[in-house]
Parts: sequence; structure tokens; C-alpha cells
Amino acid sequence: MSTFVLVPGFWLGAWAWEDVARELRAAGHDVHPVTLTGLADRAGEATPGVGVETHIADVVRVIEDGGLRDVVLVGHSGANQPVTGAADRLPAGRVARLVYVDTAPLPPGMGVIDFNDPGTQESWRRQVAEEGDGWRLPVPAFDPADDPENLAGLTGEQLDRMRALCTPQPFRTATDPFERAGEPSGMPCSLIATTFTPEAVRELAATGNPLFAPLAAMDLWHLPTGHWPMFSAPGALAALLDGIARG
Repeated sequence: MSTFVLVPGFWLGAWAWEDVARELRAAGHDVHPVTLTGLADRAGEATPGVGVETHIADVVRVIEDGGLRDVVLVGHSGANQPVTGAADRLPAGRVARLVYVDTAPLPPGMGVIDFNDPGTQESWRRQVAEEGDGWRLPVPAFDPADDPENLAGLTGEQLDRMRALCTPQPFRTATDPFERAGEPSGMPCSLIATTFTPEAVRELAATGNPLFAPLAAMDLWHLPTGHWPMFSAPGALAALLDGIARG
């Protein structure tokens, strides 16, 4: 059996992994869902200084303080930088595999905000300035009418729960560029695509696109649902993670 560390994306805490963690534990795995600094039950720790380095340190601390080894380190969405950074900085033997859920590692020098289209970037900055005291990204409305692709598969009850439990995201975690502390770890990586397909990744990689070219060598999987599979398809997501861990 494997040891999983599950890191949620923006606005979420460890609570987001409850259903997935239950399925993985039922399959015999050791599971550690993470709440990053400034989110969910750690919202009281939010400050303007919380950034990517803070969240990388959070993930490193969970693994080192827990004495965890051969970890399957899973990052959803905006957690791509914390899990990539942690894997690079932890000593050999701590992390066995990285799994990206509807996300991917970013090139050095790029922030999460840079991966979004200009309209989204402008909207985020405006929301932070007008509603987030200049340093917090407010929780989205999670309106399926405005975002049908990403919110696909979610029930009204699930959307209400997200609105109730999500917390504003320290904005530096979106704007800080990802700087590697050393050479990339080179460990095995898997990508579970939900809002795009492995075929699309391979096509973009073949063009030499710097965002997608490194993904061609990854172990690619498809789970057709929205951007929040821990809510819309937790059983299927857990089954995929179980299969990936078993090799």
C-alpha cells in the first residue's frame, strides 16, 4: 500500500479531499490531506506575506515531520507549485511520484496567474483590489451558468458547500513566480486530465509549446468531468490514484 499526501488547489483545505481520502483508506492506503497556510481551518494564519514559498514549506513539513517516505504527492490545480517545489527540495526517498490533477508543473519564473488568459488575470487583480484588501483573491461565485466546463458534474448541494467552506486565497500564491531551489527532481510524474484530454496534451507538446512540451513524457490519464473531481467524481478519482500508486 502507498502513502498519499493530498494538496488542494486554490480556496480549498483538507476538507476537499474527504471523499477521496475515505476511498483510498478503504483500499488500504495511508492518506494525509493538507490544509495550506491561510486557508480553511488555517485562515487565521493568512497574511499578505503568504506566498508560494510558504506553501512549499507547508508540504515539506507535512512529509518530514510525519516521517513519511515513498510518498505519492498529489496536487490539484493551483497546488502545482507547492507540490513541485516540495518534491525538488525533499531528499531522495521521501517522494516516489508526483500526480497532477487537472494541472501541471509551470516553467521556472512563471506564476499561476500567468497561466490564465488576460481577461482572467485582469479580473483577479480587480477583485483583489476591490474586495480582497489588496492581498486576497476572493472565493469565486461558482456559478455554472458562467463556468459550465470547470463546474461540470457538480450538484447544487456540492456548489453550496464549496461556497460555504472555501476561503479567500492569499494572492501572492498566484503571482509569485516559481523558482526552483535546485535541479528538477526527475521523479516519475502522472497527470490526471479532467477538463482537457491526454490527446490534446500530446498535440500541444508536439508543437514545442514550452508549457506542454515537458508533459509529453508524463504518465497521462483522463477522467472526463469538471475541474473539481474530488467533488464531482471522488470515487473515480480515488480509483485512478489507487491504480497509479500500484503501478
